[in-house]
Amino acid sequence: MNVLIIEDEQLAAEVLASIITRLRPQATIMASLGSVAEAVEWLTLHQAPDLIFCDIHLSDGNSFSIFQQVDVRSPVIFTTAYNEYAIEAFKVNSIDYLLKPIEAGEVAKALKKYEELQRHHLPYGLENLQRLVHTPAPATFRTRFLVKQGQGLKSVGADEVAYFFAEEGVVFLVTKQGARFIINLTLDQLEEQLDGSQFFRANRQFIVHIGAVQEVRPYFKGRLSLVVKPPITEEQVVTSSRAAAFRQWLDM
Repeated sequence: MNVLIIEDEQLAAEVLASIITRLRPQATIMASLGSVAEAVEWLTLHQAPDLIFCDIHLSDGNSFSIFQQVDVRSPVIFTTAYNEYAIEAFKVNSIDYLLKPIEAGEVAKALKKYEELQRHHLPYGLENLQRLVHTPAPATFRTRFLVKQGQGLKSVGADEVAYFFAEEGVVFLVTKQGARFIINLTLDQLEEQLDGSQFFRANRQFIVHIGAVQEVRPYFKGRLSLVVKPPITEEQVVTSSRAAAFRQWLDM
């Protein structure tokens, strides 16, 4: 089985490839691509894979545009942190729709489904759309994050996070216990994926969990200074344009 992975988060792509090859040792990962442009070029120049795992949000746009530019006949398993694109996903050759963070058990079910469809020569889209319609929609917000810990990987629940901050182009996740991990997501991406009732984008460099806010102090020009737990070296300030929304968020 030849598999193509389209995923712009390197860590997520590596984890997915590892899961696939562990579940199906005979599988070959043909390539791991991170953008719409790369995917279009690769699919144009190479023989079609047996199966595609495809993230929806890529570095240069929505992956559905790939299938508008290239006639892709391979079955597709979509992976995403969102569930609002499910119906659109089944307009192409989709056989499943997995929410991130991807778990080995879900990949195993999707691979088994692919093999069953292949064995019985069943259509890809319609059967899955019917199943989706009769299945309750999962939670929209991201609930877990996969981070590197030494030479291994660690799963951190969203409820364990105190805040995220960006420093010199690197984004860090800090837990309530003060552990710090590099995370392969931008703050813009995180802001879209997190539950807005629990997390707030205070400024361009900082997203805080409501439970981490210990004190709010008036600051210059209508801004607010935050005291958070665990403490952070750099002073974090809520911009004046966000101050009113922040007060409402805290129900102040």
